[in-house]
Amino acid sequence: MTNVTLLHFLLIYDRRRGSLAEDPREFSDAAAAAHAYERAEWEHRGNRDLEIVLIGADSLDTVRQTHRNYFANDDAMPFAGAHR
Repeated sequence: MTNVTLLHFLLIYDRRRGSLAEDPREFSDAAAAAHAYERAEWEHRGNRDLEIVLIGADSLDTVRQTHRNYFANDDAMPFAGAHR
């Protein structure tokens, strides 16, 4: 049996632009990820253009496959090539 490390990825998606508003943030600690998610929700409260999500997966590549809608236009983002 292979042990898979669960990572957590915080994504902030700008619905108006149709792309991520900033680089995905990766966390190996679930509590730190939850805290960052809560902080992002608080900082952006009331902004209906932003969708803030916390996703658990083994890698960012997996998140790109399972949640493609958040990465559809990421070729214009500076981090796009760094995680592929």
